[in-house]
Amino acid sequence: MTCLNRSHRKMKLLAAIALVIGFVPCMSRAAELNLATLTCGKYENEVLPAAATNPTADSLNTVMWLLGYSVAKSGAHVMYPDALAPFGFALDNECKSNPVESLLDALAIVKPEPKNPMNLTTLECAAFASRHVAMARTDPESANTIMMWLFGFSTARSGSHIFDADSLSSFQTALLANCAKHPQSSLFDVLSTVRISKAVGSPVHPKP
Repeated sequence: MTCLNRSHRKMKLLAAIALVIGFVPCMSRAAELNLATLTCGKYENEVLPAAATNPTADSLNTVMWLLGYSVAKSGAHVMYPDALAPFGFALDNECKSNPVESLLDALAIVKPEPKNPMNLTTLECAAFASRHVAMARTDPESANTIMMWLFGFSTARSGSHIFDADSLSSFQTALLANCAKHPQSSLFDVLSTVRISKAVGSPVHPKP
């Protein structure tokens, strides 16, 4: 995939994940995407190309959100820092082979490579939050991409199948606020309870 051929950024991202999470033993004004009705063909031909050619969008972050969503839907509670590129290519191949398949069904077929797992249940939310805030000052791009993974993970945990990239900032605010309220809770537990609303008050995670 063109959007994943960014080796320098990928290396920065993997290092960032290790810094923020690994110490334990974006699209702009985009329309909401319903994974249940979005076909693989539209994902390949409209969603990814629009992000790849739009300087205000980011197709890598889109795939990162989908990776987080996929991991949560599988029942796992870990982040795989080496899984982004293989997952993106596998999803790309699945969608090209089955263009009429829904993206939601494709995500159920494509499995992340379970290498070097980082357990979200053993990471205190306050510890994550402090490192994320520090990274956001020095490397906002990587911090944003990691937050997109967490956003996808949380969305799947909520039972929704709506991707609303414009709500990333609201999600981040809610997550960090919950970490401040429950500093000793695990990041996994907090991600499982985060609920946010848009400025107009409509739910970000509508029921399927």
